[in-house]
Amino acid sequence: LKQIHHFTRLLLPILEKIYSETPKGASIDEPAIVDVGSGKSYLGFLLYDLWSGPLGRGTITSVESRPELVSRSRSLSAETGFSRMRFLESTIRDSDPGRVDLLVALHACDTATDEAILLGLEKGARSIALVPCCQAEVSRLLGSLPREPKHPWWRLWRFPLHSREFGSHLTNVIRALVLESAGYKVTVTELLGWEHSMKNELILAEKKAEKKAGNKTEGVGPTSTSANPAREWLNELLSEIPIEPMLIRELRSSGRI
Repeated sequence: LKQIHHFTRLLLPILEKIYSETPKGASIDEPAIVDVGSGKSYLGFLLYDLWSGPLGRGTITSVESRPELVSRSRSLSAETGFSRMRFLESTIRDSDPGRVDLLVALHACDTATDEAILLGLEKGARSIALVPCCQAEVSRLLGSLPREPKHPWWRLWRFPLHSREFGSHLTNVIRALVLESAGYKVTVTELLGWEHSMKNELILAEKKAEKKAGNKTEGVGPTSTSANPAREWLNELLSEIPIEPMLIRELRSSGRI
């Protein structure tokens, strides 16, 4: 719970921005905050109690695949009168929460964080906040690289512990570059001190305003490389370390990178 409280404090500037930018004539359901891989929905209830409830507008949608947790959260929402909270029993990949202004994923394990990114990109989320957890996929992919000839950087991941740590770091570097490539301003920082948790990396992404020259939009989206070098950096990185994690596979299959 300490991490959840601290997470909400770090979200304060983003929450202030999305609420202040919501038009006066907008629906009472706006802005829309979506919490994916929500578990018992502690984060959603806290955000509603601190923001959506007192301000009298905005919805909190929690996405969770375990039916018993969804049922429990729905009951608690009814008991507390948190009427603009919604609960979807679904995987992140298969969910359709509708409008998304802010997407949050706190400790969505392994590729579930990547599913959260894909959902945020698909819905055009104005902001995305991620605290990844248990990044194991890239470590497995590094172990599958050919042993001969050895990759020039193979010493970075030759021990299992280093493979996990380097794989986790590489995973989040790729995620940040993907978000930057899609036109987001990205900040990566600590959630809490390392003495509290090793699952401690916070990735904040805010969609940049489009820059226009004449009738042409510049520097926004995954097709722009001159004004947005992140796509080029991402391609170079994936060329240097020839792995294809799920996030990259999905984006390539849909033609988005």
